[in-house]
Amino acid sequence: MTTFKSSARERCGGMTLPETMVALGIGSIVLAVLASFSFHSGRSLAAMGNYVDLDNTSRKAVDLITREIRQTASLTDYQTNILTFADYDGTQLQYIYNPTERTLVRVKAGTTTVLLTECDSLEFHIYQRTPQTGTNNFYAATTAPQCKLIDMYWRCSRSIFGSKFAGDKANTETVQTAQVVLRN
Repeated sequence: MTTFKSSARERCGGMTLPETMVALGIGSIVLAVLASFSFHSGRSLAAMGNYVDLDNTSRKAVDLITREIRQTASLTDYQTNILTFADYDGTQLQYIYNPTERTLVRVKAGTTTVLLTECDSLEFHIYQRTPQTGTNNFYAATTAPQCKLIDMYWRCSRSIFGSKFAGDKANTETVQTAQVVLRN
């Protein structure tokens, strides 16, 4: 019968320095990958949240503006950033874009309501109801009383984690366009 005797030194085996260094290196790489994934996931989640909020706000604004413009009596004054209407109830209704404050506001009967914030650009254009022959385009109106169609365009954006500068991918934006025919 063969018996094996091992020394005390062999029984108390532990990790050697090279084994510890390899384990530490692999653990560091795994932690770096997890941290990078967490940062990217958080950034993507913030971008999606911003986009949903901006899109929801833009849709609500275009729905309100469209509904109210269709009910107005007439357009009384026009600028590319201000529309003034005689409303159905005889009061004045205005939509005013302020590029400095990046807001679109609605003013009616002395009450101001902010419809859009963080709006980078907004333009209104007015057209006659008559389409140009052979196209889907309309003739431009030269005065407010000629206007029967209003074309709106705006672009809103929001930064992610406070980072927004030219060429930066760390922002979210939404673009909205609409054409509204005056019914009256």
